Amino acid sequence: MRTFLGHFAAVTRIALLTAWASIIVTALYFYFTEPQSFTSENIASFLQSFESQIWLVFLAMSVLRGFTLLPSTPLVVAGTILFPSQPFLVLGISIVGIILSSSMIYFFSDLLGFSAYFERKKPRSLLRIKNGLEKPRGVAFVAAWAFFPLVPTDAVCYVAGTTRMHFPKFISAIFAGELLLCSVYVLSGFYFVGGSR
Repeated sequence: MRTFLGHFAAVTRIALLTAWASIIVTALYFYFTEPQSFTSENIASFLQSFESQIWLVFLAMSVLRGFTLLPSTPLVVAGTILFPSQPFLVLGISIVGIILSSSMIYFFSDLLGFSAYFERKKPRSLLRIKNGLEKPRGVAFVAAWAFFPLVPTDAVCYVAGTTRMHFPKFISAIFAGELLLCSVYVLSGFYFVGGSR
């Protein structure tokens, strides 16, 4: 029975890893071959087609986007375009989506067996990275990574999940960095979009 469960777990892990890799490759392929489809304006037009469910779809896209490694910026700006009179609601939904997405990625990386793999193959390196992330300087690094717009926040989420960084420290750092970044996007977008209407 244990052998069967172990085999089932291994097959499930491989299937999940394959599905996840396929999603990332497909998303990045379309992102680089059809960048015009991923502009904030086009995302806003797509969201408008959902009318009464628009906020729910906006939240769902914010949550699921993390698994594609695509940037959150166009989606946040799309919310600002759609709702220039509700910047704090856009900011709140964007942050909730990012926190949920980051949390799922954190736990997903462990589910896929990344941590077990590195514990077997590179235990010292894994321990060193984990210790570095647990220190105040490491938490500040995660927050800075989340704030810096040119690197995908999702990448640091996978690393934190793989090293099993203390979750409250991890999610607090993500929250701080993303809140600052999204506030800049939303409030500056509100100023430009809201001011032009």
